[in-house]
Amino acid sequence: MIIPSIDIRHGSAVQLIGGKEQVIDAGNPVPIAEEFNLIGEVAIIDLDAAMGSGSNEELISNILQKCSARVGGGIRSLEKATTWLDRGASKIILGTAASKELLRELPRERTIVALDCLNGEIQTHGWTRRSGQNIFDRIVELREYTGGFLVTFIEREGRMQGIDLETAVALKALAGDVSLTVAGGISSAKEIAELDKVGIDAQVGMALYTGSFDLADALAEMLRSDRPDGLWPTVVVNEHGSALGLTYSNKESLRAAIKNKSGFYQSRTRGLWKKGESSGNGQELLHVDLDCDRDTLRFVVRQHGDGFCHNNWQTCWGDLKGIQALEARLQKRMSTPIPGSYTNRLLTSPELLSAKLHEEAIEFIEAKTKREHSDEAADVLYFLLVELLRNGISFREIESELDRRSLTVTRRPGNIKEYSH
Repeated sequence: MIIPSIDIRHGSAVQLIGGKEQVIDAGNPVPIAEEFNLIGEVAIIDLDAAMGSGSNEELISNILQKCSARVGGGIRSLEKATTWLDRGASKIILGTAASKELLRELPRERTIVALDCLNGEIQTHGWTRRSGQNIFDRIVELREYTGGFLVTFIEREGRMQGIDLETAVALKALAGDVSLTVAGGISSAKEIAELDKVGIDAQVGMALYTGSFDLADALAEMLRSDRPDGLWPTVVVNEHGSALGLTYSNKESLRAAIKNKSGFYQSRTRGLWKKGESSGNGQELLHVDLDCDRDTLRFVVRQHGDGFCHNNWQTCWGDLKGIQALEARLQKRMSTPIPGSYTNRLLTSPELLSAKLHEEAIEFIEAKTKREHSDEAADVLYFLLVELLRNGISFREIESELDRRSLTVTRRPGNIKEYSH
């Protein structure tokens, strides 16, 4: 898979040659991270922290609120490592501080050891000092303690001279079931596909910033099709992961979808088409995923209008159920209020809504039977959803917050809070 890389220096996304000569200043890294995150996890490296010359901590923390990212640069202590994990980093990248002792204190599946090598020798202190240690020996030494390695070929970094595939394959054989990401010299989407075939991820910076290839090129090169027309089946799901329907894609439609962050597909009879162009039921593309066999795409979209299906159903299998259906009905009530409806009363009377939410929460707590718990929970969820939507908060945002909290490693006491009434 491709891991787009963002190196941050003095608050800007930059690209360096050999870790020294800055040749690109791409500006604000936040929109770049949001664009890259469309296809998966992003790597964010704080160059100032790595060099000991400053920090971009606040900026990176802001990015983590919006994107899934692995974070590296200047992480040299258990405290700093834990801080980034608690802030939502999917993984942390440790350099010279990656000792067995420190790695044992961290969740293995969320650590990556960065190994920067020059002609096979590990370099330290921002690539300024020789370690005398061979990269192969270092992998053998640490593979039991980390979830992944990031190997950067310094002699190729930023120069787009091509990846050293032979060495990368040899490193992967040593790493075994530990994930391996390589960086340095990648210049084409074909190289990413070659690495992907042998289970190696490619961390890419310079090639993306200079336009040698784009995100769609990288994904397309990894995909295959056994269909005579060469199309890729594309499963379209909403933000909750519920399937809306099945479409088809090719390189042209994939590029249009990623470029416009919208639902573009390839019809088997009509060619390129944009979802909602005639019906008004458009889509905002949130994420593109490849399946494990690299022959099917998944588009995660925010569906607008009446629904996905041409029958004006929310999905091609009928309307949504449960909380998603309730949220959709409440949103419709908000956009087209029905005078006299109970939901409308709640939306226009915060006092009533607050009182009902409190009342139903108490009744849920006091419930005795399974049926009572179920009934009262339904009441609580109804009033809770009304309150959320009244404040412009979707249920998906709550799910995202729960996902973020699942990444924290620091245990909180969870004691009862004291309130003054």
